Amino acid sequence: MSARPAALVTGARRGIGRATCAALAAKGFDVVGTDVSEEGANETAAAVEAAGGRFVFHQADVALLDGHPALVEAAWGAFGALECLVNNAGVGAMQRGDLLEVTPESWDRAFGVNARAGFFLSQAVARRMLSGGAPPRGARSIVFVSSANATLASPERAEYAASKAAVSMVARVFALRLAEEGIAVHEIRPGVIRTDMTAPVAAAYEERIAAGLSPIRRWGEAEDVGRTIALLAAGDLPFTTGEAFHVDGGLHLGRL
Repeated sequence: MSARPAALVTGARRGIGRATCAALAAKGFDVVGTDVSEEGANETAAAVEAAGGRFVFHQADVALLDGHPALVEAAWGAFGALECLVNNAGVGAMQRGDLLEVTPESWDRAFGVNARAGFFLSQAVARRMLSGGAPPRGARSIVFVSSANATLASPERAEYAASKAAVSMVARVFALRLAEEGIAVHEIRPGVIRTDMTAPVAAAYEERIAAGLSPIRRWGEAEDVGRTIALLAAGDLPFTTGEAFHVDGGLHLGRL
């Protein structure tokens, strides 16, 4: 059994997921990554190894709950246990536009991946953590990646914003349930981050950022989010649980 703690990161093959895997490795973790496709997984593996960690990839669609038992056992077995789960996998609205045109399919997809999958995967991982069989090798935690849209309304992608608000509450209820078990639960609210998801509207965001969309006038980078997650996973804030950490350049502050 490895002396290094291990983390399971969903949506690990690119963007925030890849940056999180690398940041966790730099903090002393070995990492199991999962995603719906293998595309980009080798690049994530290279980033983890360059940061000093070991990486195992397990292809899975976290929206399919029947696959969770196999995923959790594979992740647990890769390095002998799990100390951290990062629920990063997420999808946007199928099409930005008038909320009066949102379809049930787009709504169900957003909630199925962004909220439902994270809830039940966290349930499965927490049960495994509490079942015994392996002493923790460090702090234990579950991290939910929500969005600035957990509180900031975007009518042009209503289903996405609603699903991320749901993620925020999921994080809070897990924090309350698991605190007495010594498992911290954290929520991360990224703002405007330079990823594949924001690439189609990058030009519009460039203008808004330059005009002062957030007090810190630059794009957020995936590494900004990854380093925050790794800090929390390492247990560097040991008297904190259930908190929402804004990684958004001050976007959430608002101004009058």
